[in-house]
Order: sequence, then structure tokens, then C-alpha cells
Amino acid sequence: MEKVRVRYAPSPTGLLHIGNARSALFNYVYARHFGGDFIVRIEDTDVLRNVEGGEASQLNYLSWLGLVWDESPDKGGNYGPYRQLERLDLYKKYAEELLDKGLAYKDFREDSEQYAIRFKVPANVTYAFDDIVRGTLKFESKDVEDWIIMKDNGIPTYNFAVVIDDHFMEISHVLRGEEHITNTPKQLMVYDAFGWEAPQFGHMTIIVNENKKKLSKRDKNVIQFISEYEAMGYLPEAMFNFISLLGWSPTENEEILDQETIIKQFDPKRLSKAPAMFDKDKLAYINSRYIKMLSTDELALKSRVFLEKANIEIPSDEWLKLLVEIFKDRMSYIGQIVELYQAFFHNAFELNDEAYQFIVENKSVSLLETFKKLLETSDFTPEEIEILIKQAGKETETKGKPLFMGLRIATTGDMHGPSLPVSLALLGKDIVISRLNQTITRLRGDL
Repeated sequence: MEKVRVRYAPSPTGLLHIGNARSALFNYVYARHFGGDFIVRIEDTDVLRNVEGGEASQLNYLSWLGLVWDESPDKGGNYGPYRQLERLDLYKKYAEELLDKGLAYKDFREDSEQYAIRFKVPANVTYAFDDIVRGTLKFESKDVEDWIIMKDNGIPTYNFAVVIDDHFMEISHVLRGEEHITNTPKQLMVYDAFGWEAPQFGHMTIIVNENKKKLSKRDKNVIQFISEYEAMGYLPEAMFNFISLLGWSPTENEEILDQETIIKQFDPKRLSKAPAMFDKDKLAYINSRYIKMLSTDELALKSRVFLEKANIEIPSDEWLKLLVEIFKDRMSYIGQIVELYQAFFHNAFELNDEAYQFIVENKSVSLLETFKKLLETSDFTPEEIEILIKQAGKETETKGKPLFMGLRIATTGDMHGPSLPVSLALLGKDIVISRLNQTITRLRGDL
């Protein structure tokens, strides 16, 4: 097999979004699976749409996802330059060669000496290629009009420049979205005109939303940009894992796969012909699985950023570790720690009718008074609180649900929740004893 060389060639016209990230990721995985090279090339000829920082953003978030490239504008390489605006002389040279061969012609602007250059489409030619994903595809030249390869400002069009770049960068395989299928015959015309061998093409299926509509940047129901996922606290390893499943199926029935496993299992024959659905619930599930794999220290470090940004006071490192430990299993993304904190530390302490009725029916006054007395002289660590819960139960002959749910209701206002000893340690002794007093007073007043 020839040396595999693939490329991801974004325009610096915006931020990295899901569709482009998938194209980049599949090219990267393809290269690594076959021991080849992964190149990042910047197609910056659409000058009016280029945005400041667009290139840097693309590279930054590709790197965040865990992609490592072999050649690029920032890394260099033997096939540069890697920005199209730095390759204009090359496009001009080969456009003029086509003019000299009579395979292209000048298209003058009316009443002007300025001209574009049009490719002369051959008559009665069938362009066929074996698509990696879709099998043999055929196009007739009669269905394609003569098309512009160089605009009158000296800037090449996409279908011309991409062929020149791919040829001179020795690109062997081109994996891209299916919207490029109709571009392929024009590109094959250019390869034929110069007598060059075309790379092998593979066109990946579209990504659709949960309503089976093509994913669009205007779709407000799906978060589109990788930067937004980073800002919410999604983990790059989880995003890599999830994106790899958008149009590719692993060999084993397992969805949680690290990068090394994905690269090892990758088989282009397992690229899907059917549209890939962007399943938000699956993404949340995959990310939650990766969060569970983090150590308490790692999760505390990552969570601190979000809590501090929300102006939430962190009394100590140990307190923060307790906090993330009880919410670890409930987090779909790390930024969720803020809303979980706010729901847990609600200022208003109120007992709904069902909760209050439970402690009334279980005659909990004695239990609450005993527990309060024990807590007043305790160090208030989760370990000691757990011991005191059992001691209060023993002294008042209370066990099971009346013990644990009764104490939870009287201290948190909730009938269910995370570990009670940890929850109480997080709330702090003053708040817990104050709530016990409120509950005891109400119960005695109703007796």
C-alpha cells in the first residue's frame, strides 16, 4: 500500500464545528490506523469571509480534541506552504498551462481587459471513481458547464486549487462530507488534464438532528461549536469518542472507546452509508462515563473553575472534594456542578406536605433531638456523622427508612438525595443544627 497521506483543509471563516471536527477526526484516525501522515492545510482564498483568529481557533480546538498533525502552517513540513494565499504563483502557473494546452480559455469581463479563466469541459466523457464509502459513482461531462478555475482577481476557485494542493502534497486519500460529491467530477477533469493520478475519495454521510433534518449551524437545538462544549465542561476524550461514532461503527458492541482503541479498530469499510444522527443523550451519557473515570482530585480541579466563575465560595480543598464526590454520578458535564450546587444549597428550608407527614407519622421528635445533641459536640466529618446517625438510631430504637429518611428530611428538606453524612458535612454544623431546631419546633407545636 502506498504511503497514506490525508488532509483536513478548513477555511478560516469561523469556529470549528461538529461537521468539520468529524472530517478532521476521521482523516486523523485513518492516517494513524495505516501509519500515514495527517496534514492540516488552510484554504484562505475566500478573503472577504476570513475572520481574525479563525485559523488559530481551528488549530486550537483540533488540538483540544486530541488530534496531532504532522504538517501544517504552524508546524511546517516538506510540502508547504500550507496556506493557499501563499501558493498563488503555483495556481497561476498551472492555469496558464491549461490555457496553453487549449484546455481552458479566457473569459473577459464585459468592456474590460480583466478576465477569469474557465476550464473547457470535455464532451461525452464519463467520470467514474470508487468511493471508499459509497462504491462506484459516475458522472457525465455533459451535465457540467465550463467552470471558472481562476477568478479575474487572480484567486483560484476551490475545485482547481484543491487539486493542485492535493497533487503537490501527495495526498493519497480524501475523506470529506457528502456535500463534496458533486465537486468530484470537476476535480477529476483537472487531474485528467494534467495526467495526474487522483487520490482515492471517500464521502461521509451527512449528520442529522433528532428530527432527521441535516445538521445546520442555524439549528439552535444542537450545540454546534467545539468551543462551546469546552466552555460547558465536556471532556475532550469524550468528544473524540462521541464524534468517532458519527458515521462509523466499532468492531465490538462497546461505545466507550479511547483514542488508541478507535485508531486500532478503525476500518473504512465500517463507515456508514446512512445519515449519522447527532444524539444529545448519547453524548451526555458518554461524557458522564468519562467524568466517572476522573479521580476526585482531577474532578475537583476541573470543577473549581466553574464554581469560582459563578462566585461560589469554596471553604477548603477537602470541602470541594466532598462536593464533587457526591455529585460525580449526576454530572453530564462538569459545568453542571454549579446548578447541582445551587439546587443542593437552596437557602429556603421548607418541608413539603409529604415529607413533613413522614416525620409526623414516624414520631421523629426524639430521634431529631438525640441526633442534634450528638452533633453539637462532634467534629462534623462525614465519617463521624455516619457513626452518630447509627448511634441516634440505636438510642431511640429507630432504623431503616424512618432513621435515614427522617434525618434527611429534617436537615435537607428532601426525601432522597446523595450520601447523607457527606451532604450534612457540606452544609456545615450551624445550618444543620438550625434546621433540626426548626423541624423540632414545628413538630412539637403540632403535637
